[in-house]
Amino acid sequence: MAQQTLSIAHIGFQGDGITADGVFVPLTLPGEEVRAEIHKDRADLIEVLTPSAERVAPPCRHFSRCGGCALQHWDMVAYSAWKHDLVASMLTKAGLETQVEPILTTPPHTRRRVGLHAKRINGPKGTFRVELGFKMRKSWDQVRIEECPVADPRIVAALPHLTELAQALFEHPKSAPILNVTVSETGLDIDIRGVERSKSGGLSADGRMQLAMTASAADFARVTMSDEIQYLARAPQVRFGRAMVDLPFAPFLQASPKSEADMVRLITQAVAGAKKVADLFCGSGTFTFPLAEQAVVYAADGAAGAVGSLKSAMGRVSGLKTITAEVRDLDRRPMLAAEMNGFDAIVFDPPRAGAEDQAREIALSSVKRVVAVSCNPQTFIRDVRILRDAGFSLDNVTPIDQFLWSGHVEVVGVLSR
Repeated sequence: MAQQTLSIAHIGFQGDGITADGVFVPLTLPGEEVRAEIHKDRADLIEVLTPSAERVAPPCRHFSRCGGCALQHWDMVAYSAWKHDLVASMLTKAGLETQVEPILTTPPHTRRRVGLHAKRINGPKGTFRVELGFKMRKSWDQVRIEECPVADPRIVAALPHLTELAQALFEHPKSAPILNVTVSETGLDIDIRGVERSKSGGLSADGRMQLAMTASAADFARVTMSDEIQYLARAPQVRFGRAMVDLPFAPFLQASPKSEADMVRLITQAVAGAKKVADLFCGSGTFTFPLAEQAVVYAADGAAGAVGSLKSAMGRVSGLKTITAEVRDLDRRPMLAAEMNGFDAIVFDPPRAGAEDQAREIALSSVKRVVAVSCNPQTFIRDVRILRDAGFSLDNVTPIDQFLWSGHVEVVGVLSR
């Protein structure tokens, strides 16, 4: 394929540079001239001929090969402005004019959960070694990770132990393990997925012993696999408001404590004065416990383990208003408008698919204040338009840059009527 000189016009939603005629060129910046090899509407960067004044040295040696980050080469001021303007333009195009607050960005070295892929590298005479890493850009292959300026340093420091832990996971030839590592207040929690079950039903006795010995030497808090505990030194815990909460298996947490704290502050300020609040898609109580410092809270989520953790923590914390927690699939059985009678505010933080049916019920209710939290601006816009069409005004939106140097952006929107 012939190489061509291209001019980069702007950055797309996923962080790739785009020419005026729609060719995507990763690792480029607006205003740059580059030499690239074009494949239909995508191109492989060969050389930057005229670099942007906003181009900086990436902080990670793995950048450009690792698929985790797309924009480490962009000056932080310009990068943050791009994310802010991305949210603002999406809202404007959807007819949702509102105040878009300054973006709140998480610092480097603070991401507390990562998914590490384990790869078997065969050696002579049946021997093998294991490499841990992240998937490459646009590839099923992976990059061996030795550093990560995004991740909490405790995860990076544990890489040798995590690599040794993965050694025991390749008894089945089709296993493709992923180690989901979470930093908790009491140590690292590792949940292992992608290990094929053998005829005996799981790891051999030797494999389980090797797993436990490595976890003990590393002082991990817990290791789970297929929703079964493989090793437990102590319960992995996180703090939500005044509560210390035991993490369920395969826990969902906000990726960055800084971004979580920003969201909690925005939400509690938005519902200040409310006496009764519903926290929908509550997880293990990220927002529930801070909200209960000022209001009676109804909390619901479809994940039984998460709600179980929330309920257990309720019995160990004092000084809060009443919390009522329920396991409830809010996609299939949303909280109905009639059930919202007497509630002053609703907070909802659904998965990426959003909460269309739940939004329709909120629209039918008499609730005056709503806070919508979303990791997907597109489904956020869809759900908020339902509320807007029912008489709500979108008072403000705050972009949250929780996944640093990626094209990903989260939002917190406050609505009232």
